[in-house]
Amino acid sequence: MSASSFNLMPPSPVTPSHRWGWFMGLGILQVIIGVLCWIDVAAASIAATVVIGALLLLGGMLQVIQAFTVRGWSGFMLHVLMGVFYVVGGLLLMDEPIRGSLIITIVISVLLIVSGVARLVMAATHRHMPGLWLVVVSGVVSFVIGVLLYASLPWSSLWVLGTLIAIELVFHGVAWIQFGLALKKLHQPV
Repeated sequence: MSASSFNLMPPSPVTPSHRWGWFMGLGILQVIIGVLCWIDVAAASIAATVVIGALLLLGGMLQVIQAFTVRGWSGFMLHVLMGVFYVVGGLLLMDEPIRGSLIITIVISVLLIVSGVARLVMAATHRHMPGLWLVVVSGVVSFVIGVLLYASLPWSSLWVLGTLIAIELVFHGVAWIQFGLALKKLHQPV
């Protein structure tokens, strides 16, 4: 990397620092939506399931359309079949969002259990490395959370997805607010 690739000059008028308020507004909006999701995590879980279903439906339709645009391709039938599975899965999630939320929670809990076990195995195979205790703690936490989520099914399916979305929105919103404040500080004359 050359020294000229680093810009040590104040931002020019076309940089995002002129729009710091938009970043702040986005952050505030995300925090508000995140708090609302936290207030009613069951509704947020159901709404998220419906949105995931709609995205699967749209993605499946686009995949089928794309498959027909390249009909001579050797993977045509597999492409169409996968698109149909996406469409069916999306319709099922949208039709039965509570059951869909249950399925998504099962997938999340299984992924947490598997990733926890994988981290523990990795830690066991690399015992000689310093600071590996953090990997062990991380693996144990993921494994325990996955087991607890699975053990508390079906009730956990009503709050897990909504809680995760609420946490993501609040933390992401706070990050955008901080970014907007940093841009505002950069934009102010010294």
